[in-house]
Amino acid sequence: MIRPILRHGAGVLHTPARPVDAITPDILQLIDDMIQTMYVAPGIGLAAPQVGVALRIFVADISVGRNPADLLTFINPEFVERDGMQLEEEGCLSVPGFEATVARPQRAVVRGLDRDGKEQIVEGTGLLARCFQHEMDHLDGTLFVDRLRGLQKDLIVRKIRKLNRAGKW
Repeated sequence: MIRPILRHGAGVLHTPARPVDAITPDILQLIDDMIQTMYVAPGIGLAAPQVGVALRIFVADISVGRNPADLLTFINPEFVERDGMQLEEEGCLSVPGFEATVARPQRAVVRGLDRDGKEQIVEGTGLLARCFQHEMDHLDGTLFVDRLRGLQKDLIVRKIRKLNRAGKW
């Protein structure tokens, strides 16, 4: 089932998510729904809070469905290592129509459970490292806009408020 993606301003997006206690049929259905929703959007990652569920789960596929082996699911993820730095344009399914340059690690190693409950450790560089950090931010109640400073952040936030007042957000 394709779920609606919440937008900047929705409370669950700005609150840290809680750990998953057990991988139940409902959790597996949520993961399947998140994968479908991510591909339809289309996006390269989606965190559970973006579909209104405050749990520490994210899915990622930097091939956008072109390579099934690239699909990753993380339950209760945590960073093992992060290093380097990259500056690239970034957008977000919860902040549609806006992009900005965000500093992220060049390399990130994430540990968490896969959908079968097995521990996995995955190293990502470049775009995958960026995706990991972006989705982990969602699990901590942070959006890429929150990482911006000064005029750049103010402009985006003001435009979102204006769209919201006009009923277009």
